[in-house]
Amino acid sequence: MPHRGRWPSLRSVVLLAAVAGLYAGLVSCGRAQNEAATTGAGAAATGLAKPRTFVVVDTGQARCYDNGRQIAPPAEGQPFYGQDAQHSGNAPRYRDNGDGTVTDLNTGLMWQQDPGGKVTWDAAVAGANSFNLAGYTDWRLPTIKELYSLIDFSGVTRMSASASTPYIDTDYFAFRYGDASIGERFIDAQYCSNTEYVSTTMNGNATVFGVNFADGRIKGYPKYKPGPRGWTAKTFFCLYVRGNTSYGTNDFVDNGDGTITDQATGLMWTQKDSGSFGIGDASDGRLNWQQALDWAENLAHAGYSDWRLPNAKELQSIVDYTRSPDTAGSAAISPVFNCTAIVAEGGTTNYGFYWTSTTHLDGPTPAATACYVCFGEAYGYMGGWWLDVHGAGAQRSDPKSGNPRWFPFGRGPQGDAIRIYNLVRCVRG
Repeated sequence: MPHRGRWPSLRSVVLLAAVAGLYAGLVSCGRAQNEAATTGAGAAATGLAKPRTFVVVDTGQARCYDNGRQIAPPAEGQPFYGQDAQHSGNAPRYRDNGDGTVTDLNTGLMWQQDPGGKVTWDAAVAGANSFNLAGYTDWRLPTIKELYSLIDFSGVTRMSASASTPYIDTDYFAFRYGDASIGERFIDAQYCSNTEYVSTTMNGNATVFGVNFADGRIKGYPKYKPGPRGWTAKTFFCLYVRGNTSYGTNDFVDNGDGTITDQATGLMWTQKDSGSFGIGDASDGRLNWQQALDWAENLAHAGYSDWRLPNAKELQSIVDYTRSPDTAGSAAISPVFNCTAIVAEGGTTNYGFYWTSTTHLDGPTPAATACYVCFGEAYGYMGGWWLDVHGAGAQRSDPKSGNPRWFPFGRGPQGDAIRIYNLVRCVRG
């Protein structure tokens, strides 16, 4: 007679094996999803959301400031609450590959580590086709959004190179200030991108956007500059990049409730700017920096109350460099957004500068200015005229407080327009 416990025991073994297999599969699946999510691919694998192809790297700003000095982090409800350092993002993460390249672990981009000497923009474009480093030959000149992903706003610009800190991580990237021995300013450390301005700057000059890692700005730079012997090609540092060719491409969705989601970055934006809300001292949406922080933190819109002022890299992520007021009759942003038209310097109709939550540590009183992004033309006063000197899509800075009338001819070498009261577009996520 068969043993009565034999078959139940076998069934138990089979059942336990099946359960163990199912559990292992679930654990494996969970691990795979977690690992994929870390690299930005998990959302697509699970079907829950699109992968983040455009990871906005944090600015690196870790301290808080008022209108002129560093302060203790303000509490919610206090003046200056909600600035850059109080909202954490994707902290910069790099890997030195030991072969002259650096991989950005957030963006998936691989970079040339040392730019070497300066070259003309034409030479930088042509050089990408033959550039060979670490066994790779698919290098390219970066777009302005790729290049700006490297900026680090822990940088400081003072009155000399020795007293300043570059706006790029020098633990991973070689960096040089301008060469005074050949007549350059120490801040002449402009890096070129492959993004050409769709209009022109100055007096009709063909222009390319670049990042200055010595003074923390995006500007449009004329490809050629006048000199004692006529026009000569401007020279730039150049860092080639490879990988993630989708980086910098937006994927906007109109949510139908006054908000826009960028599925590439995961950020949600207000569709209209502060001008459409009729706020500010003149009810035109223009605010100084402290007012901008306060308004953004207290905004309730489309059922959300966690809006904030974007940092510089977040706001630059929505610039559309294929558009300009001159060529498209619109701001440099997708038409899915609403932008308030303004009367600019010189009495012309244009589009505004938009505040960011990022303090720009530049000049004799470093904490006194904050970054803005130009969605209209970047005006400056030169030769007795107000001109677009740096292009729609530039990132510059304004005093956080004061009176614009104190600066009738702008400020700086190109007479940058000083407005102080700028527009705001809020973000969440």
